[in-house]
Amino acid sequence: MEHRPVDPTSDRPVVKQVADDLRARIRDGEFRPGQVLPAEYHLTEWFHVSRATVREALTILRGEGLIQTIPRVGTRVLPERDKTAVPVAAGAEISARMPSEAERREHQLPLGVPVLVVTHPDGTEQTLPADRFTVVAGDD
Repeated sequence: MEHRPVDPTSDRPVVKQVADDLRARIRDGEFRPGQVLPAEYHLTEWFHVSRATVREALTILRGEGLIQTIPRVGTRVLPERDKTAVPVAAGAEISARMPSEAERREHQLPLGVPVLVVTHPDGTEQTLPADRFTVVAGDD
């Protein structure tokens, strides 16, 4: 892996620069599905950033469903998944948040993956794993 220090003078936060670089390497196939990423220590050296910055960047990628961290194994690249489009009616409110423990178990979510919460016009709520679903405007 080529050393790529981040640009601390950039308007883009350093953590997002690290996440962008790793995301691009995953999308370009440098890191393939099932492959374990380099250890946090090595990533700190490659990007010339703190361990906290690397961990935050990995949290971003986990939230996007690109990676999964397994204790004592490391962080591995997940296979690309097609997301299911869920149509919602006009007037629905959509937000994202981290799931409760019960929601993580119910949806079998790895740590770091958020849920989308759709509050329909009738007040009912629908919780969807953000790594598997996308919300689209429905036909009214």
